[in-house]
Amino acid sequence: MSNQSNYSGIPLKLFYRPEDVQGREYGKALNDPGLYPYTRGNRAPDPARGGFIERELSGEGEPRRSNEQLKYLLDKGQTGLDVIGDAPTMSWIDPDHPLAAKAVGAQGVSLCRLEDYRELYEGLPLDAISISNSLPAPFAIPALYQVARESGVSPSKLRGSVVQFVLYGEDCGYSIQLPLDLRLRLAADCIEFCTREMPRFHAFLEDTYYISEAGLDSVEEMALGFVEIRYVVRELLRRGVGIDTFAPRIAILLNCRMDFFEEIAKIRATRRLFARMMKEEFAAADPRSMAVVIASHTSGLTMTAQQPFNNISRGALQALSLALAGVQAIEISAFDEAYRTPTPESHLVGLRTQQVIQLESNVTKVADPLGGSYYVEALTDDMEKRIWDMVLDIESRGDPGNLVDTGWFRALFVNAMERYSGQLHKGEVKQVGVNVHQIPEEEDTLLKEIAETKIEPSWERIETIRTHRENRDGKAAGRALTRLHRAAAGRKENLLYPIVEATQAGATMGEMAGVMRQGYGQPYDPFNMTAPPTEFAEQAQ
Repeated sequence: MSNQSNYSGIPLKLFYRPEDVQGREYGKALNDPGLYPYTRGNRAPDPARGGFIERELSGEGEPRRSNEQLKYLLDKGQTGLDVIGDAPTMSWIDPDHPLAAKAVGAQGVSLCRLEDYRELYEGLPLDAISISNSLPAPFAIPALYQVARESGVSPSKLRGSVVQFVLYGEDCGYSIQLPLDLRLRLAADCIEFCTREMPRFHAFLEDTYYISEAGLDSVEEMALGFVEIRYVVRELLRRGVGIDTFAPRIAILLNCRMDFFEEIAKIRATRRLFARMMKEEFAAADPRSMAVVIASHTSGLTMTAQQPFNNISRGALQALSLALAGVQAIEISAFDEAYRTPTPESHLVGLRTQQVIQLESNVTKVADPLGGSYYVEALTDDMEKRIWDMVLDIESRGDPGNLVDTGWFRALFVNAMERYSGQLHKGEVKQVGVNVHQIPEEEDTLLKEIAETKIEPSWERIETIRTHRENRDGKAAGRALTRLHRAAAGRKENLLYPIVEATQAGATMGEMAGVMRQGYGQPYDPFNMTAPPTEFAEQAQ
């Protein structure tokens, strides 16, 4: 007997035999790639379509600076985009908010108004590339929609995705200080808006990456992901939106750590679980509603500050497991992730790693090449059962929204962080350069070089936004914010349409978030440090 287990604690045998996968009917448990239940891939192999979309997460400083980053990566062969905001942007705070000053542009791009998105997307082929956003969805979608129209691109042609943070953002991500019912409403509004206006765009990207970086294992990661997907799906169905109207545009952005086969099994199990859930529970009839698109960002948590050159190997191994699992898009965490946003060199290393895998290794020439492996199939089954058992356990505890309010999920994240830290400290999880095979700090020359490169906040950005407020048509912005406030308070209207109007009128993200909070009986600024625009305050009385 073996006492081995994988990262998620699943017991492992020393080797697997035919009896470990007996009793599985091929057509029901596996089937060919592109056929229900999509275990082996969400689409049939097509050499003309190529392999996975190659992306590197980008965003730094002011929008024009990030625009240069995106053009640099496209010039180097990147086939899709993914942009992340800085901490104020992700927290729905404008750059001139007193709490934002030291973080503006320091770990992502600063975005808060329509002009910022114009600068971010300037000169990019919006109708020819996939544009993914790790940005606040209720503002990123209307801004992209408007910029596309101004550029002569029909929003109906836009491809890409945007992340929805509904249940867990306040506990392990960027706090936006919005009540849960407003967060859920905005997510559903975004999805409904895109089904009408941007039908090729994935308005519901379930991001399990950010929650798993708190130290969750793969079972916990995907169980929480499914709980959130189901929570939003039920809200849309409650509104009367047909499942096949929006389900084809649900996608999952998941994490990929160092347990090579566990990550492959997790992805295969996720496809099968999603397909069965959509068909058997939510009565989806369109095959596209069951064939979920999966993308992945490799784990930043595994990118160590010590001996950062080791991170290049980690990124390559993680990306290889993703390619073998058949995901639709890959992003590799930069090897300098522990210190800063990516340099051009670390961006290029991540992109070239993907290109070497895709163009030189031939691993993408055959779909699901590990299908039929005794070990992989047994592990896929085990992962599927454990993920679904945890989903049912969580939902048996009551409404997930109530679990958020009572702190149940927060405790789960805290325990996961403590568990992971303890595993590293005890050596139960091995990290080369951290708790095994260390070297003296003076020999870690790349670490010293990276540590000396610092990113300063974009101080001039603060003045730019102040000037914007002074020079815009304040009355028009006030009218638009008043309309958004009343729509929020009314609880019935899709908020994306008044957000589009407010965006066009020059309102900022922080202002729009503030008036929506007021519509739900909350303070305009939860930190009591800023006041709403005078023009809005006068008209809203």
